[in-house]
Amino acid sequence: MAIGQLWDQLRRESVSGYQLYAHEAAQRTPPAMSRRGRPRQRHLWREFLWAIVLKMSPARRILLIAAIVLLIFGADYTLLGILILFGLLALEVADRVGMKRDLEIAREIQLWLLPAQPPAIPGAEIAFTNLPANTVSGDFYDAFPRLGRILFAVADVAGKGVPAAMLMATFQASLHTLAFEPHALEALIAALNRYASDASLGGTRFTTAFIGEFDPATRILRFCNAGHNPPLLRRGIAAPGDAGRIEKLESGGVPFGILSDAVHTCGETVLGPGDVLVVYSDGLTESFDQQGGDYGEDRLIAALERACAALADPCAAALLQAVVADCERFRGGVRQQDDLTCLVLRLLP
Repeated sequence: MAIGQLWDQLRRESVSGYQLYAHEAAQRTPPAMSRRGRPRQRHLWREFLWAIVLKMSPARRILLIAAIVLLIFGADYTLLGILILFGLLALEVADRVGMKRDLEIAREIQLWLLPAQPPAIPGAEIAFTNLPANTVSGDFYDAFPRLGRILFAVADVAGKGVPAAMLMATFQASLHTLAFEPHALEALIAALNRYASDASLGGTRFTTAFIGEFDPATRILRFCNAGHNPPLLRRGIAAPGDAGRIEKLESGGVPFGILSDAVHTCGETVLGPGDVLVVYSDGLTESFDQQGGDYGEDRLIAALERACAALADPCAAALLQAVVADCERFRGGVRQQDDLTCLVLRLLP
């Protein structure tokens, strides 16, 4: 790795670690100490160090205190203090390696649950990607045949990391279980919401989702948007006057898991040759650059337009790659804060 890459990695890890400890220190700071000054600074430093210590087991805390005492007050025991600190470092690294290995196994299982290849669709093509902020992702995508049509979904469980990933697996299992029942899309959505409500911890772990059902024979797309970012539908060459027009698919209702008896409406539209549908999670549009500005929907639309203009016959995979690459260029060296998922459905000309 180049020196610049090493420095960027160290900076990202330092910022992430500092934010973790600083957040806990700020939570234990009384409102009366909200004003600046030396008492507040001393209190924050004390709470900051205490937050670090609390991340260790009780036995390791005692060893840490002993090592500090030996280093400060025991001139004849400095080497012993250093050895204790080295032993603590080795124990923490061993814990991290073990946890990292478990997370990597969890990620492998998660990738096994997600489709590796898109399904074949007559007259259309589909591409998707998932970039987790951490090792495992709380986002979800899927696409598979159902009753002569193609069902596809992009979902985002509230939060990220292992808890969100576990609920994502539950959501996927529910979707696959319900999808092969001979019910209309409305009935599938209602049942999926009930399943999600049972596992949402009283509505605190809700799931936003966009679920679409595409019929290749009629080119009709029926969909439901459950509190998700409205997907972008770019019209193609079917109607010359409408070519390049952007539509947002918003029909639906509240996120899954908030109200077990919530009513979700399903929308419907007819896709034409060259139409492109981009379904994404908020990890795409809410990506931040070094100045704190977010990527936003306008930049996403501009990136999609540039990709369509640059390529005479852009495939779904090329459009997906162009959008994600544009977001990464915008973010620069800033660490990805949220899981990023994107699905592109394109009708062939």
